[in-house]
Amino acid sequence: MTRADWLLLLSVLLCLPLLYVHFWQPAGTANWLEILAGDGPGQVVAIAPDRQLEIDGPLGTSRIEIRNGRARFLSSPCRGKVCIHAGWLEHTGELTACLPNRVSIQLLGRHPRFDAVNF
Repeated sequence: MTRADWLLLLSVLLCLPLLYVHFWQPAGTANWLEILAGDGPGQVVAIAPDRQLEIDGPLGTSRIEIRNGRARFLSSPCRGKVCIHAGWLEHTGELTACLPNRVSIQLLGRHPRFDAVNF
């Protein structure tokens, strides 16, 4: 390796922490919950007051709990209960769905978080 190779390697290693801090900031706090059910239009609700929502899907009713700025599936008529086992959604951009019942929830906020960037 030449001196230029070592210099390039050193500059890249020094820039990596700066790039990490700049691009991978923690997600902002969520302000809203978007609920999609079936083929109908979605609805957006605030997550400020604690409450439980009942959302009707093709299989039956899914119950969603909103508490302390977080949201989760409390119950759902599907067999696998993957949506319930997903647990609490806390950060902007997090999403979970009950695919058999065609109900999904996603947290929204002022500063969206990206999990991937494609070109």
